Order: sequence, then structure tokens, then C-alpha cells
Amino acid sequence: MAKKDMLERGVKDIKLKKGMSVSNLISSMDSVGGFSAQHMVDGIKIMKEMLADKDSFNFLSFPADIVSTGIRGVLASAVKYFDAIITTGGTLDHDLARAFGGKYSVGSFYADDAKLHRLGVYRLGNVFIENREYGLKVEDEFTRIMNDIYKSKDYKHEYSASELISEFGKRMKDDGSIIRQAYLHKVPIFNPGILDGAFGTQLTIFSQNHDFKLNLIKDELALSNISFDNKVTGAFMVGGGISKHHVIWWNQFKGGLDYAVYITTATQFDGSLSGARLSEAVSWGKIKEKAKYTTIDGDATIIMPMMFAASDIV
Repeated sequence: MAKKDMLERGVKDIKLKKGMSVSNLISSMDSVGGFSAQHMVDGIKIMKEMLADKDSFNFLSFPADIVSTGIRGVLASAVKYFDAIITTGGTLDHDLARAFGGKYSVGSFYADDAKLHRLGVYRLGNVFIENREYGLKVEDEFTRIMNDIYKSKDYKHEYSASELISEFGKRMKDDGSIIRQAYLHKVPIFNPGILDGAFGTQLTIFSQNHDFKLNLIKDELALSNISFDNKVTGAFMVGGGISKHHVIWWNQFKGGLDYAVYITTATQFDGSLSGARLSEAVSWGKIKEKAKYTTIDGDATIIMPMMFAASDIV
């Protein structure tokens, strides 16, 4: 790139105004040159273009931890804008518990964990969850819904994870639930780590005394079909691990993602997938060389609501 081109875009000051909307604030940050802030603004542009592209099949991926926070509501409202969700086992736990009144409380990162253990309170970052509001709540509601599925005339004896999650969404009434919104908008939730958590443990126990089989390969074949059936694909990814990798892994078979936005707090210097910049995925063919992509370093509980609000994802 020539020097003239490198210096063409000047840094502009943000001018705050009383009563300024999120959209107006983000618009004023277009050339902020503000480190991660600039990446966020670039990510909004990419996401808007991705969602406006009618030919693009778009993924939303995220880990379970943020579902324990108020970001659950942001994710639930965003479901209808995407074509598929890939997440982790704990998402089912937290969404199910909260859908049926589980109380999650604002806590502290610096609490006495030994004392919390004696009090029967779990700590998830700075979120406190009383034992009965999580484990027992998930166990009770899982058992009730799973028994209803088992007794229904449409019971199939063998389910993929996405099929089973859809059956749960069908029977849930909380419109603030991610699972429920996915069912209502016919958006499949792929959960390759479904057995890793309270939901998975209950599923394992249920299978011991019932004619039930979980077919994990079926969802992998569905993801494979998505890859080969769609020439254009995009992804908005929060955090790493199995949810991120399932998005980029299957997309390599079509030559890579065409659009990609990734939010992470991890460092790339330990070689982890969570820390890997999207540019690293280009070397694997998981993201196209000419794709529109950006990695945003920062806390998704701060960044994601601003990005969705600025993109009118409500």
C-alpha cells in the first residue's frame, strides 16, 4: 500500500452530545482510531453488510457464561437475524434455569469462595447462583419436559442435539429464552458439547431407563450440508472453544467464511483457539483471503449490546 493511501483516512474526534443515541455515538466513532473501538466500528459495518446480504447464511456463536448475565436478553432478541446458532452445553443449563424463574444475582469477582460453598452459592465470575436455582431447577424442568417429549405421539427414540433442543423450545413459554426464540423462528441450535453440563448429565441419566438415543453425527452432517449448499456464509462469534471452532471448521470446506466478526478477551500468544485472531484462520482456509473480517478485543458484555443496538438488532 502506498504511503498516500496509508494516510488517507484521518482520525476524527468524538463529539458527545446530551441525549445522544447509541447509533449516533457509533456513527461519530467511524474514524475514531481508538484501538479496539475502531475494530468494533469496523465490526458493525461488516455485520450490517453480512446481515443485509440475502445470499449469506449467517451463524451466531457464543459460549454459555454470558447466558448467566443480562446478555441473555440481547442474544434472545438477536436469534431471528441469524440462520443458525452454535453454542456450548451450559447455554442450555442457564437458559432453562432462568426461563423457569431461576434467580441469578449480581455478585463479586472477589467474594470468599469457601464461604460461598458453605452457603450453597455458586460463583460464575461476578454472578451468584444459589444451588437450588441452578442444579435442582434444571433437573426439575428437564425431567418434566423430557417426560412430555417421551410420552408424545411424535416421539422418535433418536434425536440429534438440535432436534432435541427444538423440542424443548416448543414446550417453553418464556419469550426471553434463547431456546424458545430459536424454536419460534425456526433457527437450529447446534450444540456439539451438549453432554458437558447439567442438561447433558440429566440426558445421560434419562437414557439409562428410557428408549432414547442421542445422535451427535446427525448435526455434523447438517453443518456439512450447510457448508456445501451455501456459496456465501458469515459469522458473528463471541469467545472461542467448541462453538467458534465448529463455525470456522465446517466453513473451510466451502473455501472459508465470507464475513466474520469475532469478540474475544484472550491473548493469541499462548496458541489457543480463543486467542487466535481471525487472520490466523485465513491460513487454514477457514476464512477467505478476501473476506471481510475483524477481531475485536474486549468484553462481549460491553461490546455486543452496543454493536447490536447500533445495527438495529432488537
